[in-house]
Amino acid sequence: MRRLLFACLGFLALPAFSQNIQNNPGSNHANKFEQLGTILPTPNEYRTASGAPGPKYWQQRADYDIKVELDEANLRLTGSEIVTYYNNSPDVLTYLWLQLDENEHSSERNADYQDASTMGAQTSDLFIKRYENEKNDFGVNITKLTDALNKPLKYVVNKTMMRVDLPTPLKPGQKYVLKIDWNYRISDRMKEGGRGGYEFFPEDGNHLFTISQWFPRLCVYSDFQGWQNHQFTGRGEFALVFGNYKVQMTVPADHVVGSTGECLNYPAVLNAAQLARWQKAQSAKDVVEIVTLDEAKAKEKNKSKAKKTWIFKADNVRDFAWTSSRKFVWDAMPANVEGKKVMCMSFYGKEAYGLYRPYSTKAVAHTIKTYSKFTIPYPYPVAQSVEASNGMEYPMICFNYGRTAPDGTYSESTKYGMLGVIIHEVGHNFFPMIINSDERQWSWMDEGLNTFVEYLTEELWDNKFPSRRGPAAYITDYMKLPKDQLEPIMTNSENIIGFGPNAYSKPATGLNILRETIMGRELFDYAFKEYARRWAFKHPTPADLFRTLEDASAEDLDWFWRGWFYSTDVTDMAIDTVRYLRPEFGEPMNRNPSGVTTTKLAKPQVNAFEDISKVRNREDKNVVFEVDRDTTLRDFYWRYARGLEPVDTTTYTIPAASNIEKADAEIQQKYANKHIYEVAVSNKGGLVMPIIVEFTYADGTKDIDRIPAQIWRKNENKVTKVYLKDKEVKSIKLDPMRETADINESNNTWGTIAEPSKFQLYKMKQGARGQSTGITPMQKAKEKKDKKAF
Repeated sequence: MRRLLFACLGFLALPAFSQNIQNNPGSNHANKFEQLGTILPTPNEYRTASGAPGPKYWQQRADYDIKVELDEANLRLTGSEIVTYYNNSPDVLTYLWLQLDENEHSSERNADYQDASTMGAQTSDLFIKRYENEKNDFGVNITKLTDALNKPLKYVVNKTMMRVDLPTPLKPGQKYVLKIDWNYRISDRMKEGGRGGYEFFPEDGNHLFTISQWFPRLCVYSDFQGWQNHQFTGRGEFALVFGNYKVQMTVPADHVVGSTGECLNYPAVLNAAQLARWQKAQSAKDVVEIVTLDEAKAKEKNKSKAKKTWIFKADNVRDFAWTSSRKFVWDAMPANVEGKKVMCMSFYGKEAYGLYRPYSTKAVAHTIKTYSKFTIPYPYPVAQSVEASNGMEYPMICFNYGRTAPDGTYSESTKYGMLGVIIHEVGHNFFPMIINSDERQWSWMDEGLNTFVEYLTEELWDNKFPSRRGPAAYITDYMKLPKDQLEPIMTNSENIIGFGPNAYSKPATGLNILRETIMGRELFDYAFKEYARRWAFKHPTPADLFRTLEDASAEDLDWFWRGWFYSTDVTDMAIDTVRYLRPEFGEPMNRNPSGVTTTKLAKPQVNAFEDISKVRNREDKNVVFEVDRDTTLRDFYWRYARGLEPVDTTTYTIPAASNIEKADAEIQQKYANKHIYEVAVSNKGGLVMPIIVEFTYADGTKDIDRIPAQIWRKNENKVTKVYLKDKEVKSIKLDPMRETADINESNNTWGTIAEPSKFQLYKMKQGARGQSTGITPMQKAKEKKDKKAF
């Protein structure tokens, strides 16, 4: 067959191998498709290059036996614990580090990390109080610290950390037993901030306690960091050790306790009717109230002065939290998670009854079932949601919001907001309670991954769920911000400026782009499950995630990690030109045609090459080039390369006679009615992404071409793609379904695109309402809490 000869359709192009050289993490001269290389830690026997734990992977263990008493009248917590610490590392340890997180509330022993502050035109007494230098009595008081034989141990408290000096070195394979007695004043979390404490209800004179970060607990000692003893400021959350717990909580006799783990003594703490309801709930097909609304209201009025001790046991957990109040209604139902029964439960006061009674426990069940499909089967025996005015997560239990109006009514946005928070906080059982990343270092590894699966779970709850946590379009307002207001996802938790977008939305959106646009669901879901399987009950790092997703999918994603996680580049692709050719047959091309076809072209990239004479003259000012000596040598290409040649940007000449050399009848018939288009796309935002091109034809039909991001490998600034079409193209649009987080859609179209109707514009605005920074209502609430705690 004869080859087709095209007319010269445009202006001098950059060489196909032109590459945008830029400064990237780990290299001064790496392009966007270079491997991450030394940016990631070197693989070793503990963590392999595949992203899996190595043959010599190890991690420490800490078991706790705790007895604690809640003094509601004096708002104090007093406890004693026996800690057994197992040194599974290859290292000899001469001291241990423990966390004293409650010191964050102390005026003297807090981390004392401060942000800049401002004073507005109006203020409040709480604002003024924040700047008083009064000493308070918050913080952990260590009253006794001994070894297993009751011999005193030396220790040093540095802000929110306590170092215990061991009398003899702890060798690999050995264990050590500590005994610690402690107490602290419980803070009002509604005023003091923080993630645990109490809320007081003045209308009925009762408290609701959420007890978290409440006992001295071991820091993580790992192969990649050693001791993770970064101070707790209230922002970066936790890095914790797995172990087994037995906890005995002595509380007012009329309180109901919900806790990490399973209760060992319900017959001793529940009355006969409540115990019967609990037993009925074990096989119920719907939610059963263990403690009823009427019982909770009655206890609010008559406070018991007696005490009861609840005993809970939890195995292979990284933390332990609990809640206690006489205000609680308690309901439960079983969920079947891949053949295993999990008791799903909720605890809530009358203020939340109208929302939590119909929705909370069923949302818990839906969450653990859905997350189990995308990660690993939920391994624990219970999962619980507690209404406590805000959101925070712990193994098997979480604290959420969702109260109704006094008359029991609620808005639709409140309902969906509550459901979103419950799904998110229950989902944290998987990230990071099971797949145990270091939250103190990388908030996005738990918040971002969890928000991603939260979005998938919300989609499966209700096809009208107003989720903003997945689609790329909802992060664009954040990514449009000036560069000095952005930071890479790979930023330490304490230093993040836009905490909501950077720790939650952007990493979640990135994973959704991988799943929906880059890898496809089948490849992504398999690789994501493999990451969860490999690192369940272990301590993964970002490199383990990045490497596993590539290893399990055969997709080279280093370009994506580099751009989306390590840089502040954004997606902004633009259609520069669309050039059109209609095949015409006959004699060889007429190089001086008279016929003209008009098509709209963008302005060319002029002055693309630096004047080589200027470069040479910097080296030798005496050099005289031949083109300077004889100016007749300066042809079109010389003038065009310097931006001196005038260019018509609206018309393009196509030969009138023919643009394809003589061809036989079969070829003429095959191509006579074809339409050839060359689409030129430029990368204005710096972030390489797949190019998604939608063609709308003159007859109103459409089709889409999906071009992998690798098309940018040889030229990260501009690429062209030629299409042979059977029909005339009326218009072309990039990223029609808004999949790539393109921040500027005004340059994404060519040709006539129908304007959206007023109704469509209204729907678009409704969809984007409240998303000006890519932050969901739940994220706003949590960021507000973080700032208050901070």
